[in-house]
Amino acid sequence: MPGRFPIRNAALAGWAVALLVAILPAGAQVSTGGHDAAPASVPANEAAQPGRGMLRLSAGLAADTPAVRAGLVWRVFDAQAQPDGGHALRAQSNDAEPAFTIPAGSYLVHVAYGFASALKRVEVTGRPVVERLNLNAGGIEVKAVLGEVPITPDKLSLSIYVPERGNSEAKLIMAGAKPGQIVRLPEGLYHVVSTYLDTVGVGSLTPVTDTNSIVSADLRVQAGKLTEATVRHMAAVLTLKLVNAPGGEALANTSFTILTPGGDIIRELIGAFPSLVLAEGDYLVIARHNGKTFQSEFKVESNLDRDVEVIAQSQTQAGP
Repeated sequence: MPGRFPIRNAALAGWAVALLVAILPAGAQVSTGGHDAAPASVPANEAAQPGRGMLRLSAGLAADTPAVRAGLVWRVFDAQAQPDGGHALRAQSNDAEPAFTIPAGSYLVHVAYGFASALKRVEVTGRPVVERLNLNAGGIEVKAVLGEVPITPDKLSLSIYVPERGNSEAKLIMAGAKPGQIVRLPEGLYHVVSTYLDTVGVGSLTPVTDTNSIVSADLRVQAGKLTEATVRHMAAVLTLKLVNAPGGEALANTSFTILTPGGDIIRELIGAFPSLVLAEGDYLVIARHNGKTFQSEFKVESNLDRDVEVIAQSQTQAGP
């Protein structure tokens, strides 16, 4: 299939292996002042004109892989820098194997493929010049499950980082990647953070939809290979209720605060029975209603959605 990778690598370490990354395409500065507009690519059989030459280009993910057939962006710059330090753009194309007829001279050829890129200096003469650039790139496709159930793309967000010594999230490369998306990346080591998303329902006091169900992993991208990874989240949907007795009717106009056992606030909501997603673990819920405060401890088990009731009794009152 055009645009996909020829080799698959299923060797993944860890129980929750995650995604990807990339380095932003690096290229010369672009300046078009004082030059003709950049031409599009021309048919490869077009005869070269006096003082001009034909430049035919292709790119591979690695030295021993077939040429990439889709998803490339080509730009050809003058090799000589202008007074401002930029390089004039002479030609550009989105073709897989473009052919340019341009004046003879020295050029910088840049190709981008997703977040991967390559740059090469070429000399154009009166004879056709054929160049292949090595992207030294691979890719990754991440899937996500909650328990054994696939997570839909609208419920997950993937962030990709380039790590540095002592800091796994040193440089953010991509935010908001989705499961099932193939991300094209340069070869190298990356750190991926997968965040399970919650729908902000009526009563949520927090504007963000991130939950505390977060999985991270380190991944090596290999040139010419597509790595398929699976992220496993451990979480459940909880519905909060303040009731006068177990199984009773939920009291309206109640505000809830969810905390860890150490006292860190996870989420604040308001309403008769607001819902939220929480990672597996132990929690404390504080409910406030008509000037009174009540609390209860509860445990979240992965993929076990349930109600959490706080009993509105005087002996369970706690300080604000």
